[in-house]
Amino acid sequence: MNWKTLLSSQRSGQKQSASSEASRSAFEQDYDRIIFSHPFRKLQDKTQVHPLPEHDFVHTRLTHSLEVSSVGRSLGKRVGEVIIQRHPELMKDYSLFDFGAVVAAASLTHDLGNPPFGHAGEDAISDFFLQSNIGLSLKDKMSEAEWTDLTKFEGNAQGFRILNKNQYGLKLTFATLGAFTKYPCPAYFPQRDKSKRSQKKFGFFQSEKATFNEVAAALGLPNVVQDAYERHPLAYLVEAADDICYSIIDLEDGCSLGLISYEEAKALCENVITKNKSKLGKLDHLNSKAEKIGFLRALAIGDLMDECSTLFLDSEKEILAGTFNKALADLCTSKDALKAIIDISVEKIYRSRNVVEIEASGHQVLPGLMEEFLTAGLQLYEKKKSRKYENLALLFPEDIRQNIQQAADYYSAARYVVDFVSGLTDRYAISLYKKIKL
Repeated sequence: MNWKTLLSSQRSGQKQSASSEASRSAFEQDYDRIIFSHPFRKLQDKTQVHPLPEHDFVHTRLTHSLEVSSVGRSLGKRVGEVIIQRHPELMKDYSLFDFGAVVAAASLTHDLGNPPFGHAGEDAISDFFLQSNIGLSLKDKMSEAEWTDLTKFEGNAQGFRILNKNQYGLKLTFATLGAFTKYPCPAYFPQRDKSKRSQKKFGFFQSEKATFNEVAAALGLPNVVQDAYERHPLAYLVEAADDICYSIIDLEDGCSLGLISYEEAKALCENVITKNKSKLGKLDHLNSKAEKIGFLRALAIGDLMDECSTLFLDSEKEILAGTFNKALADLCTSKDALKAIIDISVEKIYRSRNVVEIEASGHQVLPGLMEEFLTAGLQLYEKKKSRKYENLALLFPEDIRQNIQQAADYYSAARYVVDFVSGLTDRYAISLYKKIKL
């Protein structure tokens, strides 16, 4: 891979690279388009870790995404500054700010496809197609690859679908779409090698396969097998920004909620803090627990950013050759300290009673909504008459309703229903469920 091709500002449907405004690059335009988009705004009421938070200091998907984007921009600029020095031919057309803007925009969208109730919501939608009668009735009406898409709902692939849906008008650059796609392969992938980070999950559905193939070809991503590719190098920085933020900030939230003691959180953070250890003495001058844990969080994130950017630059040749294929956070100097934080978080935060109770409700709410709306959607697609489901179909947004009516096949019709249900916010999903099921 080469950087000039990887930094393509081309957008889908355009034959040539888009020209940038004098004061705003194409990648900065990507960021602005995302910030003002409807799907991004809905992240304010989607679960990060603590569903339906009652405390104003607990993160939602929106605040998490903004923080990941901030860390991503810094990582991109740090890496970009050195890469441009190493590759002087880039200086004419690119700056370190372009690297930062691509990673920031891709990081901003990294959770855009997540359904209500987080990862529990992904499992609930997947299980619905495998366990419900109406879900299973679709199995013989589509290809194995399409069926795999429905039975393995993946927020990353749903995010790529959202970014490329015409009604949102995003039309992001290929560089940003490539950096967004951490798993550049489909759900149905018999040759999948899960030891490779880029194949751990999948990044696009069959409905967007042609779109991703176009993006991959324009960026020059190496082909592994048909429809599966090596990662865009900047995807490693997007992943690192997410890994850094969720591990450290989930710990901060857990401490704020009393799920982890300040002393334990302090010790865990200090194990990550290496370069900035000399600054820990300032803790004695801070008064509140919130100030202290916030200060520790800032130091930890700063050192992890330094470690991950250094590792990326040290591994640039392998990354461009497509032979790296590991998460930066899994290989950085503080990897063992990070793992200790994640292990404690799993034990005391992710399995806390409040989190488990609300996630359990997601396993009730989402299948209930899917049953009703998939039935309504299929009747709409098949042009069948039913007063109950005709009325229910009116609850679809107009564009979803029209898309279902005009769908090319059962797979496409089901995809539009999943778009609707997975796009609901947590509170609206619960409210809608109560209205139509209780």
